[in-house]
Amino acid sequence: MAENYENIPENLKPISAWGYIGYQLLFSIPLVGFILLIVFSFDNSNINRRNFARSYFCVLLLAIILLVILAVCGVSIGTVMSSAR
Repeated sequence: MAENYENIPENLKPISAWGYIGYQLLFSIPLVGFILLIVFSFDNSNINRRNFARSYFCVLLLAIILLVILAVCGVSIGTVMSSAR
């Protein structure tokens, strides 16, 4: 099966596996990556990149929410343990 992407519109062309790895590395850069993540989430030049940026952003939000919940639970357990003495 030949991979013939010449007839596919530019905004629908698939991203290679190395492209996804590169975007993950790019998005993991602290400030620049977050800015590019937001830019790519609203960009329509490539649908696959936009969807990947949106999914990465959703996972990032879920991780932040989970870390905040764990931090609050840890602080509350620490407070209870220190006042129990």
